[in-house]
Amino acid sequence: MEEQWNQREDRFAFEGQADVAGLNRYLAHTFEWMFIGLLVTFFLGWQLEELGIVYKLFAIPSMSTLLLVAELIVVLVLAGRIHKQSVAVTRVLFVLYAVINGVVFSYYFALFRMTELMLIFGLTALFFGAFALYGFVAKTDLCRLRPLLIGGLIFLVIAGVLSMFLNLSGMERIICMVGIVVFLCFTAYDTQKIKENYVYYQQNPEMLKKASIYSALQLYLDFINLFLYLLRFFASKKD
Repeated sequence: MEEQWNQREDRFAFEGQADVAGLNRYLAHTFEWMFIGLLVTFFLGWQLEELGIVYKLFAIPSMSTLLLVAELIVVLVLAGRIHKQSVAVTRVLFVLYAVINGVVFSYYFALFRMTELMLIFGLTALFFGAFALYGFVAKTDLCRLRPLLIGGLIFLVIAGVLSMFLNLSGMERIICMVGIVVFLCFTAYDTQKIKENYVYYQQNPEMLKKASIYSALQLYLDFINLFLYLLRFFASKKD
């Protein structure tokens, strides 16, 4: 147990082992891929709604289920085979996930007003940026938050499942607040993990590139989920 504790403390000696300029480039590259994913998702979602395609897509029976299964498959393949697949395949899978999620997001473009979507996007970017910055400069080990974050995720999953069978509208704001806090903390946690990945894989350039894409996916998911919970908390649906 003492050895595990020492290993956790040693992680903050990593920064002294890393080339600061290289770490900054790696961090910038990771966030670039995250932004590419967000751009693909939001642009595709907007275009599908503008062209009216979203209404035809979601008129197909079980479309929502098919999209969910497709997203799960892509994430599992990307995460499970990251040590075996090439950098190019890793990037293709990331973009593919962003495209599938873009189809999902066309539903939200149909459901909410564009002004509200833009306002919530800006608010999400502000909160996300603040917590990502904290995760980058924090000297404390944010891994200590992991049990609480996993507990929060379990709560959100259970609430999501129950909402399909029960009317949980009375708990909607509480669920959204939990979701906002959980994904803000995940943003800081995942940003800190980027630094650790850089030091761990810096002698393996190919694996470092793949780890960057995987970290970009984690940050992308943090941003998307934070956006959705803020949207549910603040926005109102079209009449």
